[in-house]
Amino acid sequence: MYKFLFTILPTNDMGLLTRSLPIAFELQKRDHKVVFCDPAEAPGKLIEEAGFDNSILKHPFFTIKSEDLNLTGVIKYLFSNDVKEFYGSPFKYLSTLIKSIPYKNAPSTKEVWDTDHAAAIMGMMNRGFAETQCDAAVRLIEEEKPDAVVDFWNPVTSIATRALRLPLITINQPDALPEGKGFIWWKQKPAGIPSVLPVVNWLMRKYSLSEISKIEELNEGDLTMVLGIPETDPLQGNAEKEYIGSVLWQKPDDEIPEWFNELNDEKPVIWLYPGNLRYSHRGAIFDSEVILGACIEALSSENIQVILTTGHHDIPEEYIPLPGNFRVENYVPGLYLAERCDLMIHHGGYGSFQTSLYSGTPSLVIPTFSERESNARRLAGLGVGEYVLPESSGKRKIAVNSEKIRKSVRRLLTEDSYRDKVITISRKLKAFDGAVKAANMIEKLMKETRRKS
Repeated sequence: MYKFLFTILPTNDMGLLTRSLPIAFELQKRDHKVVFCDPAEAPGKLIEEAGFDNSILKHPFFTIKSEDLNLTGVIKYLFSNDVKEFYGSPFKYLSTLIKSIPYKNAPSTKEVWDTDHAAAIMGMMNRGFAETQCDAAVRLIEEEKPDAVVDFWNPVTSIATRALRLPLITINQPDALPEGKGFIWWKQKPAGIPSVLPVVNWLMRKYSLSEISKIEELNEGDLTMVLGIPETDPLQGNAEKEYIGSVLWQKPDDEIPEWFNELNDEKPVIWLYPGNLRYSHRGAIFDSEVILGACIEALSSENIQVILTTGHHDIPEEYIPLPGNFRVENYVPGLYLAERCDLMIHHGGYGSFQTSLYSGTPSLVIPTFSERESNARRLAGLGVGEYVLPESSGKRKIAVNSEKIRKSVRRLLTEDSYRDKVITISRKLKAFDGAVKAANMIEKLMKETRRKS
């Protein structure tokens, strides 16, 4: 039996988590132990529901976030046993907090070119911010004592795993790999885009690691697996990477909900998943609220049934009550609903992208930033869906043309070519073993590592 630590980029949405849970369950079925590390709120709820332990980095930012502390709570926490035990004193806790503040950030923009640019926007241009998180990740890995780390797009834990000379297994989509073309592959990347490479290589030197030439190299490990198939997720050149197909999450004990029987067979069913409606005060480029507003306007008078899900995120009060042809469900078994519905409308996240392809369901994508637009363009290029781009003013999304949404929905529901093509792709994806293949490859690596040691 092996112990695995699953580390995930801490964004407050479900995309990365839902590609990790099926692999975690497959390894658990084989008597291995899996522990997660994801401090984000919404993924944390799903990890708990799935029955896995979630070990949070002992870092001031994540402590405040995971404990949901207000000012009074922070003051009390300063003098708690946790601070004394881990930091030594309130002063050391505060000094770590101050050191880790990301005072220098790349400007938010609707065009996020690649993993490097995204990391710059998230604060990785600051040495203190990056270093304190890497140090915390090293301590967490040392405490958990896994036999290997399975990473999903987290550069901090990737560096920490390398520093401890543990086996690193990475599972990612091609846009995040060195042989990928970045998030905006249909344009030439301009000069002067902020980079976190100097800070990352400073950290690599600190931990006596070799420097890298591209941030995407952190998404490669001793074993690197690629999601999707070459037709849906191409890599450049002669990249010798192993594709594993779709890895999609649905609770093992899920059953088809009874309310499916309440749906009218005479009216098309649309699954609307906008994603996280509001990330934070800096989230204008990622927020999906604009999708919800436009879809309400576009679909409220159509003779259809809309199932709205938001992935454990609240619907803002200004959108309530919803139109009569909308139904809100806090949780849905995604694969069941994708197969039941006639059309998916979503924000272009990779999980939604793969769910539509795997289930054989056409999509209308309203991409909320560049990585999602990449998925949208690939869907359209395959002839299995369409996309409508949000209109922007500066760095803020201000609207989505509801008439374009309405026309696309009508086309996608009536023209058979979209469904015929997506069913062909679905058959190819289902020929791969997904989570089973991933678990087989992980076990093979661990056995080879054990033989060498």
